[in-house]
Amino acid sequence: MSATPAGKWYFGWNIVGAAASLTLLSVGMRLGIGPFFLPIAADLGFSRSLLASIIAVGMLCYGLAMPLAGYLVARHGTRSVILLGVVIVVASTIWTVNARHPLAFLLAFGVLMSVGLAFTGPVALTPVISHWFTRRRGMALFFLSTGSMAGMAVMTPVLALGIGALGWRATLLLFAAAFAAFAVPVAMLVMRDDAPEHTDLQPDEIAAARASTAPAPQSLTVREVVRTTPFRQIVLGLFACGFSMNLLGTHGMPMLMDHGFSAFSSAMGIGLIGFVAIFGTIVLGRLADRVPRRKLLAVIYAVRGLGFFALVMVGTHAELYVSAVIGGLVWAGSIALSSAILADVYGVRLVGVLYGFAYLGHQVGGMISSWLGGWGYETFGTHWIAFGSAGVLLLLAAAMSLRLPLRGYTLMRTPPAASLEVA
Repeated sequence: MSATPAGKWYFGWNIVGAAASLTLLSVGMRLGIGPFFLPIAADLGFSRSLLASIIAVGMLCYGLAMPLAGYLVARHGTRSVILLGVVIVVASTIWTVNARHPLAFLLAFGVLMSVGLAFTGPVALTPVISHWFTRRRGMALFFLSTGSMAGMAVMTPVLALGIGALGWRATLLLFAAAFAAFAVPVAMLVMRDDAPEHTDLQPDEIAAARASTAPAPQSLTVREVVRTTPFRQIVLGLFACGFSMNLLGTHGMPMLMDHGFSAFSSAMGIGLIGFVAIFGTIVLGRLADRVPRRKLLAVIYAVRGLGFFALVMVGTHAELYVSAVIGGLVWAGSIALSSAILADVYGVRLVGVLYGFAYLGHQVGGMISSWLGGWGYETFGTHWIAFGSAGVLLLLAAAMSLRLPLRGYTLMRTPPAASLEVA
């Protein structure tokens, strides 16, 4: 952590800590659906395919709500969007526990709750962190990613224990109550969009910035940004990221079990990736502000791509666990680095909207891989179709990352008339 030049604690780290904790809850709930699956299906009489379809729609709505969350943050501020998200989560929870018909459950749990969780997730929180940090922006955003990884690692067992003791309805209501009790004070007391003029820069860096005679770079509208090559490269990289993450989450255990590993060993191997990722984000966060971010992003994609090839070929428990540890070290870095690069290249004003649109590519990749993993194995009798595709996509993403511009590159090449408004 860092302090202000006067030795005082920098308030931006309070925002990072609160945002990471809020992300732990929101992402952990959206991605920790596993413990709810069988209890809900048995209680409501839903088939597995019906409930899986509802959850798939929810994942898509979660992705579609991300650009909207970024847009609303740019227009109305972080605090308002978080409070709106809390209201939606509480309302959707009450509706969910009283829903009996598949359509009502789809609208409540699949659609409405996904929107509420998106409004309190990483895309809504990335802009305020980007505004408060310049020198340590990479590390701050990596800590936000740590919250996401911790959510997947912590919330799943906590929710499972709650469901076993109280049932799925009571557990969901308790989650909503705890979520509101934490998120409302965070929004009211911690979240501040008005960062200091020079953020976390040191005195010598502030002096250098004041002495600079370089003209201020012109800003782009959202419509102009989405037409630029760097933005498309980031979206394609996140597509590969989402493709690989959801493939592993959906088909990783079945693939390992098909290759002779027990259910326990398979779960341990996949779980180890998420556990190591918590510590990996801390290490990568320190590197993100010391080495070129595009090179670090390329390394992350390349190592992860090679890891997918290795995972299909592992034959012993030692090979499985070594592959999981190596994969976990680079598992979460791509999302944090992509958002940091967006802020570097296009400025912090639109980072929420841009990150929301880019993250939609992440969710589309996840939907495709979830389908391809099942279809490829049923059609060809091998997991190489899906897992090999993930490896290839990640290696291509690594190559594209090396071609991303340094900070401000695209902005300096826009017409002077371009404005910063959200269009």
